[in-house]
Amino acid sequence: MPSASARKSTRLAQALAAAPAPRAGPLDLFGLAQRRWRQGGRIDVGALAAELGIGRATAFRWVGSRDALLGEILWAQCDAQMRRAAAAQRGQGHGPARVGAICASAMRSIVRSAPLRRFLREDTEQALRLLTSKQGPVQARAIARVRELLESEAARGALQLPIEANTLAYLVVRLCESFLYAEAISDQRVDLADAALAVELLLSGRVAAPPARRKAAARPA
Repeated sequence: MPSASARKSTRLAQALAAAPAPRAGPLDLFGLAQRRWRQGGRIDVGALAAELGIGRATAFRWVGSRDALLGEILWAQCDAQMRRAAAAQRGQGHGPARVGAICASAMRSIVRSAPLRRFLREDTEQALRLLTSKQGPVQARAIARVRELLESEAARGALQLPIEANTLAYLVVRLCESFLYAEAISDQRVDLADAALAVELLLSGRVAAPPARRKAAARPA
């Protein structure tokens, strides 16, 4: 006589029990690479493929190259910080000051990333190549994101665009890079608190004095 569990088993339950495990896909490889990155491990495409139970050739067909995979990991992190910064500034300020605040907020979050700091320290040349040149996706996508922000502010009359938006976005991104990676590029130490003012100055040609400076200026001689 069949057991109670057998009697309750449906054709669907039996089919599900017999079904093979789902096959890994490109996003599974990317997710695993991101976890490895956050944990401080080296990104080895062959090792990731073995862990997922797929062939090395398949893994490289999905990601292109190790540099391409690293570039996507770096962009995912930068993109998340830029989106959070924009959301946090929603409804606060406008025009050059708002753009500067968003850039500075995103930069503060990016520099706090332990995996990114480790990458810059251990392989400075590769990190800068992937972050600040056409060899990686980060710079071009950051320019596109800043361009959207500039055009949005211009559309609501909060910002004048004296030159083409994409060119201006490029200048903003390069300025931010000079703050973010100053120590790695030229062994300079800069204060990220000045980044928002620098972006505001670039976009408007002037900047409101910070509170401390206004007080100093107002103090009688």
